[in-house]
Amino acid sequence: MQAIEFKEHLTQNLIPFWNRLKDTEYGGFYSYMSKDLEIDKTSEKGVILNNRILWFYSTAYRLLRDPSLLAMADHAFSFLINHCYDSQYGGVYWSVSHDGKPIDETKHTYNQAFAIYALSAYYEVSQNKAALHIAYALYRLIESKCRDTDGYLEAFHRDFTPTSNEKLSENGVMAERTMNTLLHVMEAYTELYRVDSFAMIGNSLREILDLFKDKIYNSQKQICEVFFDKDYHSLIDLESFGHDIETAWLLDRGCEVLADPTYSEAFAPITAGLAAATYHNAYDQTKHALYNERENDNIDTDKIWWVQAESVVGFYNAYQKAPDKKEYLQAACDIWDYIISHMIDERCGEWVESIRPDDTINLERGIVHAWKCPYHNGRMCMEMMQRLTNKA
Repeated sequence: MQAIEFKEHLTQNLIPFWNRLKDTEYGGFYSYMSKDLEIDKTSEKGVILNNRILWFYSTAYRLLRDPSLLAMADHAFSFLINHCYDSQYGGVYWSVSHDGKPIDETKHTYNQAFAIYALSAYYEVSQNKAALHIAYALYRLIESKCRDTDGYLEAFHRDFTPTSNEKLSENGVMAERTMNTLLHVMEAYTELYRVDSFAMIGNSLREILDLFKDKIYNSQKQICEVFFDKDYHSLIDLESFGHDIETAWLLDRGCEVLADPTYSEAFAPITAGLAAATYHNAYDQTKHALYNERENDNIDTDKIWWVQAESVVGFYNAYQKAPDKKEYLQAACDIWDYIISHMIDERCGEWVESIRPDDTINLERGIVHAWKCPYHNGRMCMEMMQRLTNKA
């Protein structure tokens, strides 16, 4: 497993594929491609998808310095500020039409966080002050409209009056708080603090880390609980393997960027515990890939695309933290081999949605949709390029 492998996949597969999705007529990017690789140019455009694409091209430019990547980031930023951002009430919509008119005006904390994440990365490479201004406006909005004294809430109408959280609730529950939203608010604040280091963001990041330590992480099971009521009572016995391994390395990244020894020391056993539990509970030693989730006593053994991407980074990160844990290095290498041999669609270079237990491909939702973009697999490539290049 070498840095060049990830660079080649990024530059020869993922970037060329997503370049094809650029909408030169109405802006942004086409948001649906069928399993037959047919682009639906009239499908509604998910704002999360656009934000993640903005992050992808911005970060790819930071690493590769190819001007065409910055031009793609400029394109995504233009669509964000002209069509996805609500100038009246603030915040970004959930989705807009193919020609940029609001369709779903829901203001979800998760979505605001991804806008901050993307704008921070874009500001770093463009030095566009408007991007930083909007990122801080979204930060203030989250802190003033999307939380209470105990933490972060989820879904709101356009004017930020509360609504139910169908968008981030699954498995038959309706959650008032979720680990997933908190994780990505933390991720967004980490990126904003990394590029601008404003003390206020650092304080918010500390609060989120405290919530993970005190409310989200189950130290007995060494997992993150997933869905909660308003008082942080877990609503379901659910272990989301992909989220746990992703959380492990994102918590480490948050502590690294925060550069507060107190938090680094407190979270070392937590992130080690998440990696260990994920490895022992979810790593398929036969097929060398990660299972999806466990609900009660039932394990979903589907191999989901984004779960495999996060497990490569997560296990390699765990190995970097504990070089004696050679099994983590081996798992990262073997899962990358699994991705190469099973998950990359040879027709186009993008990844398939998932692999069923019988090894058949699941492409029912298409090769591109509102939740499937170059965030997880693109980030895996860029993380591994840097980690393998900088290794001792």
